[in-house]
Amino acid sequence: MTMKIRNHIATSLLAAAALLAACSTADESVAFGTDTNSISIDAVGGTKKIKVSANENWVAISNVPWITVSPANGYKSTECSLNIDSAITNTVRNGVVRIVKTGNSAEYQEIRIEQKGFDYAITLDEPTVNIENYASLDKRYFDVKVRTNVDFDVKVPDDKTSWVKFDRYDVALDHGLRPREVTIRFNWGINSGDERSAEVSFVPTSESNVTSEMLARNDKLTIEQSAAEPITPNSREGDSVALLSIARTLEVWASSWESSGEKMDNWAGVTLWEEGMEGYVDSLKGRVKAARFYMFSIKEGIPFEVKYLTAAEELEFYSNVNTFQLSLSTGPYICELSQLKRLTIGAYGLTELDENFTNLRNLEYLDLSSNNFEKIPDIINPTNFPKLHVLRMANNQRRLVYDLSNNIATNFGGLYQHTKYDSNMGSFGEFPSWLFKWEPGEVTTSEGEQTVTGLDTLILSVNYLQGPIPDFKDDESIPVYTEAPDSLKDAAGECILVKNRIKRVMPQLRMLALNLNRMTGALPDWVLYHPALDWWDPFTLLFNQEGKDEQGNLAGFSNEPANMDYYYQAYPKKKLANMTDEDDAENGDDAGTTR
Repeated sequence: MTMKIRNHIATSLLAAAALLAACSTADESVAFGTDTNSISIDAVGGTKKIKVSANENWVAISNVPWITVSPANGYKSTECSLNIDSAITNTVRNGVVRIVKTGNSAEYQEIRIEQKGFDYAITLDEPTVNIENYASLDKRYFDVKVRTNVDFDVKVPDDKTSWVKFDRYDVALDHGLRPREVTIRFNWGINSGDERSAEVSFVPTSESNVTSEMLARNDKLTIEQSAAEPITPNSREGDSVALLSIARTLEVWASSWESSGEKMDNWAGVTLWEEGMEGYVDSLKGRVKAARFYMFSIKEGIPFEVKYLTAAEELEFYSNVNTFQLSLSTGPYICELSQLKRLTIGAYGLTELDENFTNLRNLEYLDLSSNNFEKIPDIINPTNFPKLHVLRMANNQRRLVYDLSNNIATNFGGLYQHTKYDSNMGSFGEFPSWLFKWEPGEVTTSEGEQTVTGLDTLILSVNYLQGPIPDFKDDESIPVYTEAPDSLKDAAGECILVKNRIKRVMPQLRMLALNLNRMTGALPDWVLYHPALDWWDPFTLLFNQEGKDEQGNLAGFSNEPANMDYYYQAYPKKKLANMTDEDDAENGDDAGTTR
């Protein structure tokens, strides 16, 4: 038994020795080399696998920095990764990786790598964008990712720039021609009509020294916008849809028109045409005559749906949020309502009127108070608005500046640009005196002779007007009084207006308010003895100024009267402005008539 075990062990040892000898012979017979001696790769680079065959230690050496080998050394046969960086030029480049035996540097294997260069290209991941016809302003944008190795300009067709705009962007080509991703934000406008589209191009800049013909790929962006919701023009149904759409776009805070389920007849702030109203005709029955939009949030002009309110005579938009931060235009759509008679756009954030605002030639009442106007728009004049008799532009202060002489702020509204101090001239700018010449009469326009109603109400309170009220003493275009009604004559049958040759400035003016500006100087006689001064509440709405002007002068008029006694002595037949006929009877006074 023992003998058998010994024989078995001996046999096993002999077999193991034979196996080891065979393995050693196999290792020694492995030929040194690689499974490939050339590699071709695109410009983007990447990883290529190679197999190193060896029976001893070896090391890998790259002759260029854009190729690395992992592992860079090894023992016997191993799979290696060649990591090839992306190209940085538009030409082919070459590199060599050498696998060298550690014990014999004269024995090596080379792998030649050829990499293509980048073509010039401007590409888009998403070349088509679909947008709705409407969204709130803070959502009317989309981002486009552009991959490029060329600096480029974005080109929007001229006839599309009104509704397709883009923010500033920067193409940072910080590593040769290696493409970089640029994100561009496009902003779009509301569509008030049919479906529309725009094709946006990306064109190499002249500084890039690359032409469009040199681009291997040059994608374009197609923007598709859906059509507006249909509104039936000149109809009651269209009016109701327009009102709801305007309220939605304005984001009116407290509008219950849509949620109430009520008919338009019962909507708060809406007046419909009814038989018996002045100007009524059967075609207007049930349509919107007047509408009021109050307390809303918008950062652009009046919504386009307003143009469908073609029967409206009066519209009011008042109380936008954060108006002091805004610099808006009315936009063009309100300008299509040439039938409007009364318009209020107050506390909206306006700084300008659309160029087509002059289409509103039938306006009789215009209130632009509580906006941010730096000056009264030049288009507001009797030639453009011959029927206008009420102009209100009070409180256009963007921010309160009590002392204009101690102020570094700019663009603070308040009609400041009119009377801004001119250091070269050593005087204040010109008061908007054309407003004081807005009297009844005739003007010549492109449509022929027009009758001007003349302003009877002018409100410019709470602004930054400086200097004196114009006295017009040297203005020959304004005549002096040569006659006066009996109600303005004294007991001797004379009138101070005629006797003192006082300038006849807007005798039809029923209300003038200039209070809380920064005005100084002397009150002119045409103001102190104006036939309607007693009805202006002058101590509150005219004489009362505040703050300091740009020269540090305390605002206020040098000859402000202490009371109205002088006035009633000059016009003994006038009643006190707050006195009724019953008051006259109680005082035993029956000696005069009202103005």
